[in-house]
Amino acid sequence: MNASLKVQNTMSIPTNLSQNPLLILASTSKYRRELLERLRIPFEVVSPEVDETPITGESTLDLALRLAHAKAAAVAKEHPHAWVIGSDQVADLCGAAIGKPGNFERALAQLQLMRGATVIFQTALCLMKGDIQTTLYVPTEVTFRKLPDSVLEAYLLAEEPYDCAGSAKSEGLGISLLESIKSDDPTALIGLPLIALTSLLRDAGFVFPSKK
Repeated sequence: MNASLKVQNTMSIPTNLSQNPLLILASTSKYRRELLERLRIPFEVVSPEVDETPITGESTLDLALRLAHAKAAAVAKEHPHAWVIGSDQVADLCGAAIGKPGNFERALAQLQLMRGATVIFQTALCLMKGDIQTTLYVPTEVTFRKLPDSVLEAYLLAEEPYDCAGSAKSEGLGISLLESIKSDDPTALIGLPLIALTSLLRDAGFVFPSKK
């Protein structure tokens, strides 16, 4: 796996074959929750209280890494005995962050801006328990097709992806707007890089598929 890695105080935990450790997803995203459910291991969801305002001069990658770590840290502070997953994604168009549009007008403006362009989706991941933490990121290059406004408008009305950075759901009809996707992890673009995460969880003592 070629995911770029930034590690802090990591260690391996012996595998417990009978029961997985307590796991918490520090997120309000339904997409991340649905992705984590694919692993079929028990977990809880806790909303992190984190200010997501970018710092002046902060790169899109640094912003994603900082927020993923901050989300995990906020929840880990209140749940010191649990492993906590924090994640964040920032879409980067020529160095500028592309956020969640929120409505039709802003979504259309985003798609018009990205038409024929390549956008880098920086997806950061942090797994934390106390002083043990690993933070990494998985970049995804997405090239948008050159499509007329009529097609973009029809897509937005059909799928209403107003809660997605970049205004297109690759796991849905939004794939029709894309010319190519380049990534080491297909789930990173949706919001949680499961290939990277499963490696971290196994090192932390999780077993999956788990025994019934």
